[in-house]
Amino acid sequence: MRTYNEALALRIAERLQHLPDVEEKVMFSGLIFMVNGKMCLGISRNDMMVRLDPNTLESLADKDGWEQMLMGGRPMKGYILVSADVLNRNDELDYWINLALAFNPFAKASKKSKGS
Repeated sequence: MRTYNEALALRIAERLQHLPDVEEKVMFSGLIFMVNGKMCLGISRNDMMVRLDPNTLESLADKDGWEQMLMGGRPMKGYILVSADVLNRNDELDYWINLALAFNPFAKASKKSKGS
């Protein structure tokens, strides 16, 4: 049984299909979209995780429906969650996906563990 919104996953996958290096991975009780070997977008339950330039958070102050992503009660620098309520509109979904894709070339890839 999936613990993430499969309809949202399909909408995101459609928007990424033109890219040459996209991989979907089930992790963190959700689905992660890796772009160029780097975590870019994800779905946790009904919300979308967006990896973006941490310096852009101030410019998002007027945007509704997002919050800083927390892990263990601590803010994750460069990661936000966007509410499913906002993502029902295609223009909003596209906005957040494009924000993540714009940062992807500058994002650091996670270190590969030995044996991978």
